[in-house]
Amino acid sequence: MDSNIMEKKARNTVLLLLFLGWTLGNLDRYIMNYAIVDIGKDLSLSATETGLILSSFFLGYAIMQMPGGLLADRFGAKKVLLTAVIVWSIFTGLTAIAWSLAAMVVIRFLFGIGEGGFQPSASKIISNVFPKDERSKAMSLMLSSGAIMAMLVPIISAVLLTSIGWRMFFVIAGVSGTIIAFLYWRYINIPNEKTTNDLKSTGASKGFLKSLLTMPFMWSLLISYFTIYAVNWGLNSWLPTYLTQVRNLDLMSIGYLQLIPGFLMLIAMFTYGFIIDRLSLGKNKIIGAICAFGVAISLFLMFNATSIAMFITYQCIVTLLMTYVTLLLPSFILKNIPQHITGTAMGMANTGGQLAGFVTPTLIGFMIDAFDGSYNAAFWLLIALAGVCILSILLVSTKEQSVDKQGVA
Repeated sequence: MDSNIMEKKARNTVLLLLFLGWTLGNLDRYIMNYAIVDIGKDLSLSATETGLILSSFFLGYAIMQMPGGLLADRFGAKKVLLTAVIVWSIFTGLTAIAWSLAAMVVIRFLFGIGEGGFQPSASKIISNVFPKDERSKAMSLMLSSGAIMAMLVPIISAVLLTSIGWRMFFVIAGVSGTIIAFLYWRYINIPNEKTTNDLKSTGASKGFLKSLLTMPFMWSLLISYFTIYAVNWGLNSWLPTYLTQVRNLDLMSIGYLQLIPGFLMLIAMFTYGFIIDRLSLGKNKIIGAICAFGVAISLFLMFNATSIAMFITYQCIVTLLMTYVTLLLPSFILKNIPQHITGTAMGMANTGGQLAGFVTPTLIGFMIDAFDGSYNAAFWLLIALAGVCILSILLVSTKEQSVDKQGVA
């Protein structure tokens, strides 16, 4: 068999396995936003306490982003990836036995710690396995699992949470994770992977972390990640509760309605990766800033919609625009950062996104309690964050970043 065909087949196998793993991770995260309705009733939680549970995962996840990237760069991406899946599977299963607010917060926090190494190590694998002009496409295909879960979870939750209950669901999810871990151990191989541990003798890894931390490029990306994911997780975390409490919809109705933006997100995920690979990062940056502006305007129209039909229409627009931004941001790292430190760079940038996942649900819950159940202040917060995202994207440099032997960019 031709070597090029064999290499392509090997790349596709790796991408499929990364896709499956990230599908399971997104399933757990998205379904929690629906399970929390029953969890809140079972544990007698206030809105602030509900937000704390939703946020606890993201705190652990955010804390592990930088260490996960550093470990992937130092010891190899496969080892970190495998460890991440094993640990997250354990704590996904343990979610089923949570008996109090404190127990749930601790378990979800540790689950986040476990999953935190996945995306930095997966990004490093993509950087090592795929040519530069195919990396955005590969990343978009892996991340498309999020779109698939966003589309399917409302229906899955309506069926499973009402039939087997939230505790049994998390048991099944934990067992599924152990199967994914076995597949990673058996089938993922990264030939000629360079790590900072391998490069110690050349001095090529010295000071690279300090170099990343002093790059304006990285800080602009971190702020961009924080703001766009604050909007993303603010919506995902509270939308089911908002539609239930304010728009008076039941879970089944919400499930069917959310199929529409979920389907559009899936199409966008498959399409945008190809577009981003074919345009220069300079052009992509302008498009990304325009999309962030559109998100801010569409959020305002969405939450002032007078009908469910118009609400879903504007939500679809927000979804399409926000998806472009979330796919564009990792492309800056995959194409502008040296391969041997891709994991650390992705971990640093994604720390911003996951800190947003920690801060936003709790902050929105606090705002809802503080304003006697009103969501207005929370909506304006999301609009303001989209505005900040516009500026931060425009400040991201499109030049290829370099790190010399002393770690100076």
